Amino acid sequence: MSEQTRKSFHAEIETISEQIVQLAASVTEEVSRATAALLNGDLFEAQKIIDDDDSVDAGAIEIEENCQRLLALQQPMAGDLRHILAAMWITAELERTGDLACNISKGTRRIFGTELPPRLRGLIAEMSDEAVRLTRLGVDAFTDSDAGLASALHDIDDRLDSLHRTFIQSIFEASVEPGFAVQPAVQLALIARYYERIGDHAVNIGERVRYMVDGWMPWHASVARHRERERQRLLALTSDPEEISKNGEDNPG
Repeated sequence: MSEQTRKSFHAEIETISEQIVQLAASVTEEVSRATAALLNGDLFEAQKIIDDDDSVDAGAIEIEENCQRLLALQQPMAGDLRHILAAMWITAELERTGDLACNISKGTRRIFGTELPPRLRGLIAEMSDEAVRLTRLGVDAFTDSDAGLASALHDIDDRLDSLHRTFIQSIFEASVEPGFAVQPAVQLALIARYYERIGDHAVNIGERVRYMVDGWMPWHASVARHRERERQRLLALTSDPEEISKNGEDNPG
């Protein structure tokens, strides 16, 4: 690859990174808007969020196509290859986050007219803020190639998980009150799960960033454990003549 070609290649990678930042901004705005529509019982805004998700999908497809073009034409290696693969994976996580914002808006339509207790309203706002913060931190880790922040996202997500558990318990407590029907309670539990899943997608972004920076992926530890168990099993067979004989009888020829 010539120097000019390399400069052009890295400029295109930078463009993809900028597109991801823009996509993340759109997605986190969708989550915040969906929360506001939910708390305000705003059906018009809820429908607008669902309709606007088409632009998120279009942006995600454009990024993926740009990544695929670079892979096909430039055949990048090592760090450049990991960067492009991570960009594709992160784009998918952001697109799914946008889908979850739409799901929250659909839930808004299903519970329309339900008066939410103040405690549930407060917890919804907290879950939304935390989900948005996690997503932004994940994208910050990507743009800064910050493996430390990427690794920390798993622990940072504990707060959202805790809020989710508290919210579910609060639903049970509210469901015994007069006027709080089962159907809205079920929908609210699903909505809480959507926020929790947004946090999981942010953690996934962090894992992709770690892969981009140093080639680490979470299943590497599982593969290492599996290989060690297999090694120990083979050692045990080798040191036990009866096991070797039995193994030979079970597998003749």
